[in-house]
Amino acid sequence: MRIIRTLIVTSLISLTIACQPQQSDAIKQYPHAASGAYDAALTSDGHYSLVSTVEHGVAVWDNQVNALKFQWYLSEDEQNLVIALDIAPDGSAAVTATKEQFAVWDMATGKNRGYYQIDKSHIRDIAISKEGRYVLYGRADGVAVHVDLQTGRRIEFLGHQEKINAVALSPNGFYALTGGNDYSAYLWDTRSGQVVYRFNHASRVTQVALDPQARFAFTAGSKKQAIIWDLTTGAQHSNLQYIARQKIFSAVRFSDDAKWLATGSPSRELALWNIDTGERVLDYLVAAREHSQPKSAVVFAVAFTGNNQLITESSSGLSEYFEIKRSK
Repeated sequence: MRIIRTLIVTSLISLTIACQPQQSDAIKQYPHAASGAYDAALTSDGHYSLVSTVEHGVAVWDNQVNALKFQWYLSEDEQNLVIALDIAPDGSAAVTATKEQFAVWDMATGKNRGYYQIDKSHIRDIAISKEGRYVLYGRADGVAVHVDLQTGRRIEFLGHQEKINAVALSPNGFYALTGGNDYSAYLWDTRSGQVVYRFNHASRVTQVALDPQARFAFTAGSKKQAIIWDLTTGAQHSNLQYIARQKIFSAVRFSDDAKWLATGSPSRELALWNIDTGERVLDYLVAAREHSQPKSAVVFAVAFTGNNQLITESSSGLSEYFEIKRSK
């Protein structure tokens, strides 16, 4: 997901504030970033959104009432663009990161829990565990770092040979999934640094995700290979079925019942997949800004709401809702 940002940052900065969204399949739309977003995250139920804005730091939105809850800046003196962020699975804390530093925030009070500077290379992706205790980040030098913010314990995973593109962390913080340009994704134990499974691809791994109930993992390569893995055996459970020779996924979410997978892409596409068969069940388009260049939008985050809907945050700066109407 993070490799997409270098391709779209120029166009995001040039977005026009007053422009109107192009047509999408959404049943509801709400503006969350007038000049466009650079990244976003959602709680698992879609209740809260984090939106990294081009001009105004990170905006925290309460989606149940569509109200701005907090606004966070990593520095009061510098315009540090947040390039990666995540919300803890229990919604208690959040993490925001620039290339060189990250900050942890309390989602109830909005207060900062600490600022942290990394010692080398730069951050490509970041994740946070329940209660905000553990943080995992992947670096451009191929090193993944797991930090216990309570004890200060820090472990580096050196399995990757090239830069890391995406990371995911189990809710308890004990397992990490990392994917990189070395055509590999690793599931590894953060307490020992030992590899549990290695998932091989025919191209660089651009996206990873974990089912919070530890049933499945998702890894996607850049060339027609997006796989759901069974975490009890490490074997392939299904392969997403699509025709495109190259497809990048910029957002992924497992449903709570582990029957469905929702994905977003850099080309406005939102899709719902059957986990068991890999079949695409539903397709949608998010909105793009009329005067943006190119005329597209990156889906940064997706979540299943409790009322049979999907909610997204995208580079258009819009939060959008889509009705799930499944025929199967």
